[in-house]
Amino acid sequence: PGVCSTGLGQGVRVEETVYLNGILVPKSTAKVSAMDYGFLYGYGLFETMRAYNGTIFRFNSHLARIAKSADRLGIAIDAVALKKAVVDTLKVNGLRDARIRMTVSIGEGSPVPDPSSCIHPTILIVATEYTPYANATYQKGFRVITSSIRLNSQSPVPALKTTNYLGSLLARQEAKAAGADDALFLNDKGQLAESSTCNIFLISKKTIKTPTSKSGILPGITRGIILELALQMGINTSETDIQPEELLEADEAFLTNSLIGIMPVTDFNGEAISDRQPGITTRQLMEAYKNLILTETHHGLCPDE
Repeated sequence: PGVCSTGLGQGVRVEETVYLNGILVPKSTAKVSAMDYGFLYGYGLFETMRAYNGTIFRFNSHLARIAKSADRLGIAIDAVALKKAVVDTLKVNGLRDARIRMTVSIGEGSPVPDPSSCIHPTILIVATEYTPYANATYQKGFRVITSSIRLNSQSPVPALKTTNYLGSLLARQEAKAAGADDALFLNDKGQLAESSTCNIFLISKKTIKTPTSKSGILPGITRGIILELALQMGINTSETDIQPEELLEADEAFLTNSLIGIMPVTDFNGEAISDRQPGITTRQLMEAYKNLILTETHHGLCPDE
């Protein structure tokens, strides 16, 4: 499931190299058109991935999602070429543990909004060293609040990982202003949806619950992995509508995304969840997720094929 990268130039501080439209260039020289619709209108997609020991975890799942979304938005991409470009970017930067972001926009278009005027997509890939949260943060868990922003469960946009990220950024600002780590969106029906960058899970009566894909969320790659692991571990799961008060009544709760993995939630709007400690099932899932990563990336760096 992973893709390998050789490690070059370890310990050497040089300017980052990025991939832009078929060319690897220094980050300082990478330029995107002023008429790019990704910049002008947020008409684009992105994926954020994590490399462990030189191997991109669940790379094919990320590629499949962006390819499916690109097809839906009418953005022509070559998934095979995109895969090679990501690996090349990781290699040229000599990274083993990294954050990789691939961004695809519909490209440069006419001054009057018209996606059909965009002929060639813009593809930007950036790979940077990633330092995860300290173990102490995972032991303490995140404090979350409710965002004032609501998601539209009837809109197709939340189900796509688009560069239209304003709502998430505003929610993160709300969390920061409140001294919290993240903010949770409710949808237009007042149901729990997701956080600014993560999917949300709660555990109640030995069942793992997460908002349904029809609630206005982005069904994350890590979200899918958690459902897989729970099945393997014999834990009941339920994708369902969840009211916000159920979070406070839950035995445990946690957030997931590709960078942080599984992050316990121990405080919601100033009220304790699970005695402000990661719960037993959450800890079991964290261990299972860690083992899955080790299994799928154990070969580490590998030679060019």
